[in-house]
Amino acid sequence: MGTGYIHVYTGHGKGKTTAAIGLAIRAAGAGLRVLIAQFIKERQCSEHAALKRFSDLITIKQYGRGMFLKRKPGRADIAAARAGYEEVKEALRSKQFDMIILDEANVAVRCGLLALQDLLDIMAEKPGSVELVITGRDADKKVMKAADLVTEMREIKHYWKQGVRARRGIEK
Repeated sequence: MGTGYIHVYTGHGKGKTTAAIGLAIRAAGAGLRVLIAQFIKERQCSEHAALKRFSDLITIKQYGRGMFLKRKPGRADIAAARAGYEEVKEALRSKQFDMIILDEANVAVRCGLLALQDLLDIMAEKPGSVELVITGRDADKKVMKAADLVTEMREIKHYWKQGVRARRGIEK
């Protein structure tokens, strides 16, 4: 693949994880090996079912215990994120993957599951040939500065505000 770059997909609009998964599918189509490390998330969604078709090239691991809409993150949440951080660092060292996606890593930093320095260390330690993708709202300015590509998804209008719940195959 040559040089690998660092992407950040952030913002309050819909589509950050979807964009990263689209990139993972494109990479798999080219024969590249991809690790998707999901922080925060714990449930299986439709994208997991679809990505099983690429299981020889795309590995998905979850290091979360769910969203924090009605609770504060606890010790178990922090431990799950720390385990993910250690596994991602090992994956980077192993050079087993051509692309590593850190889904919701920005949120993990904002919520205190990971330290900002942890994420910056991963970015700095990334081997030159690995493509690194970091998703999640509220990316820190230091993360964006260290990235090669930053895309902000901006919500202009969302049907969720009219009471539409997450739909299978579209939002979950």
